[in-house]
Amino acid sequence: MSLARIFSRARLGVAAPPVEVEVHLSGGLPAFNIVGLPEAAVKESRDRVRSAILNSHFDFPASRITVNLAPADLPKEGGRFDLPIALGVLAAGGQVPAAALQDIECLGELALDGTLRPVRGVLPAAIAAAREGRALIVPTGNGEEAAIASGVAVFEASSLLAVAAHLHGRTPLPRIERAPPRVDATECADLADVRGQFRARRALEIAAAGGHSLLFVGPPGTGKSMLAARLPGILPAMSDEEALEVAAVASISAGGFDAAQFGRRPFRAPHHTASGVALVGGGSQPRPGEISLAHQGVLFLDELPEFDRRVLEVLREPLESGRIVISRAARQAEFPACFQLVAAMNPCPCGYHGDPSGRCRCTEEQVARYRGRISGPLLDRIDMQVEVPRLPAQELARLPAGEASKAVRARVEAARERQRARGMPNARLEGESLREHAALPAAGVQLLEQAAARLGLSARAHDRIRRVARTIADLAGQANIGVEHLAEAIGFRSPER
Repeated sequence: MSLARIFSRARLGVAAPPVEVEVHLSGGLPAFNIVGLPEAAVKESRDRVRSAILNSHFDFPASRITVNLAPADLPKEGGRFDLPIALGVLAAGGQVPAAALQDIECLGELALDGTLRPVRGVLPAAIAAAREGRALIVPTGNGEEAAIASGVAVFEASSLLAVAAHLHGRTPLPRIERAPPRVDATECADLADVRGQFRARRALEIAAAGGHSLLFVGPPGTGKSMLAARLPGILPAMSDEEALEVAAVASISAGGFDAAQFGRRPFRAPHHTASGVALVGGGSQPRPGEISLAHQGVLFLDELPEFDRRVLEVLREPLESGRIVISRAARQAEFPACFQLVAAMNPCPCGYHGDPSGRCRCTEEQVARYRGRISGPLLDRIDMQVEVPRLPAQELARLPAGEASKAVRARVEAARERQRARGMPNARLEGESLREHAALPAAGVQLLEQAAARLGLSARAHDRIRRVARTIADLAGQANIGVEHLAEAIGFRSPER
């Protein structure tokens, strides 16, 4: 009888819980059993492992093989356990040194000829392996992603045979030393392309400086989508920690990690036919949705009233908490969802309500029904609501190019630096922090009380105005909120719904 152990990692949200692969060879009729709550793809690894071992010119043990994936109560999915299972079988049979398996972790799906195929979710596994002080062996194609994690020795392997040669000390696997270079975060659409719309541009700058959510309302063709697409270009560069978080979410997504996008803030713009699961994530094996794929970036919802109302309502909690928890009967997964919401909508079904041209033919009832598709609680969570009017063609032609993103980004970065000194972005201020950093002068308190009474503002909207005012003061380089900053912030809470 022989026993071998090797370490691997499962997937659970953006976490990578440890899995100890135990392989036991015993007497009796030949059999190959896998236990430890394996999904169908893991059970099928028996056939892949057998063929890969034989085609790699190793002997497949004519024994009763029991593979235990511990802990037994953690669901295991995918083909990532093929390589550790195969190595465990070889080690238990004495064909690779078992001692060499103690300080490594490995992932990889095996082809029938013994070659290794890349798997998803390698980056969270690399981060976890670094914490444990173990090296990580991954398939060719996954090394660049795994190398983003600092403090871990990453080795790339093209086949089971190459891994065995490395464990025997004959032909070392290539070690991936360098992470992919971060892209230039400034290579985005330039705000200079937007002519006019000074109020909307100002709102976009404030949103970028404080991390605030924003709603553009206006007729078709006024530049709402154009403005939203330029928000990433005026956001400051991500820190190393933020870039790693974004890469980790991409790593476990259906699209996988793209090294060419490392360091770029996400910009996600799902179609209005998207379901609630597509937006927040889910499935029997929980996967991140659009709000998590937009983590540390921008989620743009165009034609906001066209989204299903029940879909929009699921945004309320992550807008407040910056995370989303997906619960299923067998498991629970948590995903980060600290995103900036930018939405756009027309003022009525035809799109021209209030336009000077008089083109709108919608009744008041139709307008109210259209706007009523967006619930009050959701609107209450949007910090700024800005009208984007249509500009006459002759006036648009005379307007010069707008201020470039580079100049706006410099102001945004200066405002964000003031917030970092306080410990958090203004959009996340609450409780004692809000009272301390967004204190109002006596005249400001009176002005806000009057606005709250006249506009019927909730306590949540009251706090959001103070946060926006704090950001406006930061952009002006002022330590304290002035009445003029508060007045501008109130102006961005439109009484028209």
